Amino acid sequence: MRHRKKGRQLGRNTKHRKALYRNLVTSLLEHERIETTEAKAKELRGITDKMVTLGKLGTLHARRRALQVLRTKETVEKLFNDVSVRFRDRQGGYTRIIKTRRRPGDGAELVAIEIVEKQSATTEVSTTSSGDEGKS
Repeated sequence: MRHRKKGRQLGRNTKHRKALYRNLVTSLLEHERIETTEAKAKELRGITDKMVTLGKLGTLHARRRALQVLRTKETVEKLFNDVSVRFRDRQGGYTRIIKTRRRPGDGAELVAIEIVEKQSATTEVSTTSSGDEGKS
């Protein structure tokens, strides 16, 4: 019986499962949207929320804890300098799961998991338009 045991095994041993989660959370923070199976996405939500919370803390200790999970230093920089700034006033729920399709090979339910608040296109447009005005 699995009483009081949380988390999914996903048909992997412990080290393989932890490596999978680390790769998935790194990819999600890097690309801000990935497609995976529903079970993996549901497990990924909690890990990603913890990483964003660490990013919001912004301390050296939080950065080192994030480096233990995330695979690249560039992703940690993006987490602390970009992603956590967007969620400054949000208390949780940093990701969204959207059902997309079934995988042709095995019929697995695929979902897209994404970070809720994407970089706004208005800030990118305003910076380019203000740069054009300065040249005129």
